[in-house]
Amino acid sequence: MYKVAILGCENSHADSFLQYFLEKKAVKDVEILGIYSDEEEAVRKLQDRFGVSAMERYDELTGKLDGLIITARHGDNHYKYAKPYIEDRIPMFIDKPVTISPEDAKNFRRELEENRISISGGSMCKYNDWVQELRQAVEKGTYGRLCGGALRAPISLHSKYGGFYFYSQHLIQVLGTIFGYYPKSVQVFPREDVYTCVFRYPDYDVTGVYVDSSYTYYAGLHCEEKYVGGMYTLDHCADREVEAFYRILSGGAQEISYEDFFAPVYILNAMDRSVKSGVEEVITYENTV
Repeated sequence: MYKVAILGCENSHADSFLQYFLEKKAVKDVEILGIYSDEEEAVRKLQDRFGVSAMERYDELTGKLDGLIITARHGDNHYKYAKPYIEDRIPMFIDKPVTISPEDAKNFRRELEENRISISGGSMCKYNDWVQELRQAVEKGTYGRLCGGALRAPISLHSKYGGFYFYSQHLIQVLGTIFGYYPKSVQVFPREDVYTCVFRYPDYDVTGVYVDSSYTYYAGLHCEEKYVGGMYTLDHCADREVEAFYRILSGGAQEISYEDFFAPVYILNAMDRSVKSGVEEVITYENTV
């Protein structure tokens, strides 16, 4: 049996993992040793529903786990929760935002990579079929020369779990999946509840629109021959992110590079700077290894 804990279980992703392993019994060889949250109510609800054990401290299962699921609502907690388990060298799922500060991203990535810890996570949007179809169209040049792109996703500008950072990685994960994780710069044009962003790549621009608390997702390509775009949902994405974690837990290969995994942190920080400065901001990516 693979022994696993969930840290930061106030997030709905914790429910998805527990449903998959304990209710659906989609795999038979995972045991949840404990769950932890700073929010007692979140722990109680999961205990009542799934019968899982509560942890008193997030670091109390060091040396006892085969895998770790980190689903804290506040991105600043992800590195903190992972750190005591890094020397155990166990696979980790790390939810979005992977972390918030560039300094944490630099150190977190270095420690994960030096200890050869397999990782999965980020935004589940990358598992949507339409997003993957557009990614393949860009790679294959299906519709001719790429002239740009258009994305839309929700944001939660006033969340107590990090404000702007709490929900914004969804759009950035789709941006990275389809167009690549390394735009050169970004400018954000904020209104009261809408952020319009222009991500500048060497050969084209991608426009992203965030609408506060409007849970609608779109993705499209502006190509030489035509525009291809449409709405998508997160149906089936939760199961797919659990399956991705199970693959690394059971010895499969990591599906994303450490560099790509942490790139959204630097994009989001450049966006935040642009909101405050009112100008286009260059995105600096930290290569720590």
